[in-house]
Amino acid sequence: MITEGTKSNFQSIVRSPGLVLIDFWAPWCGPCRAFSPIFEAASKKHTQVTFVKVNTDEEQALASAFRIQSIPTLMAVKDGELVFSQPGMMNAAQLDLLIARLAGLAPKSAAAK
Repeated sequence: MITEGTKSNFQSIVRSPGLVLIDFWAPWCGPCRAFSPIFEAASKKHTQVTFVKVNTDEEQALASAFRIQSIPTLMAVKDGELVFSQPGMMNAAQLDLLIARLAGLAPKSAAAK
């Protein structure tokens, strides 16, 4: 399942425990449209991960707050901490590998203890 990220729900989503993948996109963006089914398929495969899509046209304040300059941009937050950010799309195998790698990451605050 993919949640639509909005100004009103975004903070509660990214502060929740676990891994959250965020796809910043726009409807007019060709690479965004190409990445969308890959992101959707991953959301069905990796049910332990929270998947969020943020439409940068409708949520310009969020896009600005995260300094989105290129779309699609994929970000990952784990246990409330930003652990990954990369503009550009990736294929399904790359996304699966990223999810596997990030799922094994300890949050920075835990690693420092």
